Amino acid sequence: MNALKYVNTDGTGPQTSGKVLRWAVLDKLAGRRRRAPSRAAVPSVPPDLVLLSCPPGAGEGVRLTWLGHASWLVQVASTSMLIDPVLGERISGVIRRNVAPGLRVEQLPRIDACLVTHNHYDHLDLPTLQQVGAPVWAGQGTGPLLRKSGLEAHELGWWETAQVGSAKVHFVPSQHWSRRGLFDVNEMLWGGFVVDGDGTQVHHAGDTAYFDGFVEIGRRFPNLEGTMLPIGAYDPPWFMETQHMNPEQAARAFLDLGAENLLAMHWGTFKLTDEPLGEPPARLKDEWARLALPQSRLHILPVGGTWTAQSKATLAPRRVQP
Repeated sequence: MNALKYVNTDGTGPQTSGKVLRWAVLDKLAGRRRRAPSRAAVPSVPPDLVLLSCPPGAGEGVRLTWLGHASWLVQVASTSMLIDPVLGERISGVIRRNVAPGLRVEQLPRIDACLVTHNHYDHLDLPTLQQVGAPVWAGQGTGPLLRKSGLEAHELGWWETAQVGSAKVHFVPSQHWSRRGLFDVNEMLWGGFVVDGDGTQVHHAGDTAYFDGFVEIGRRFPNLEGTMLPIGAYDPPWFMETQHMNPEQAARAFLDLGAENLLAMHWGTFKLTDEPLGEPPARLKDEWARLALPQSRLHILPVGGTWTAQSKATLAPRRVQP
């Protein structure tokens, strides 16, 4: 693993080729994988295009709209940005969407920036980025790929900060890996983002396993109003748990971060792993109840749904306890 350009904070890298072969081929042929339909009903609502046409201004807080999978429209401090926008019908030309995106490209407001957490095809979708046409911020090593596609690209390392309009974006660690082609494993850095504007901070975890880094993110950003956490793509655990969280681990990450609200993502849009498409939110609700956490702090939005929070500029840091 030491030969890799980038590794996780604990020194780990991607899954071995043997594990990939076992899950993708051997277990499938032997009938050892859990079977679930590739299609399922996932709640969606028409977006409020009038509301979304103008981002909140000073003193008006933050607005988050779930576009499906890990794609979000984040609006704060008179700035609109997209995180991991994937708005096409398929990823990699093969995997079809289960539910239409919350917004089509032509319905988007003016976008000041696109933030890309890592280079996997379900997070970095070149056709969508090209259609949007906004500058892109992504991890170190991603710039050449983006510029080759005609995009303005900016690279960030972990804990680095960039100014985007009137907001700041901070690139933070996640527990994952990167690969785009046959010979570029971990050549591009992965991570998550904290968007900071108008005294309000929100966190997008990107793709990640559960790891100790959530505590450090929460320590550095002790006033997170919300965290967008992945809850799907976890089955089978023996293969997925080093790169994705299950719903129970997402609840634990929420507590580690000390965020005020959890917004669920990375479920229901693409059939990537073996669990049923609709299982993750049901498990998250059960875990939330088991931990006796306030229901008002859990948000499982429909695709196209919007969540807003008022500015917290005058509030002192606080942490959520179970």
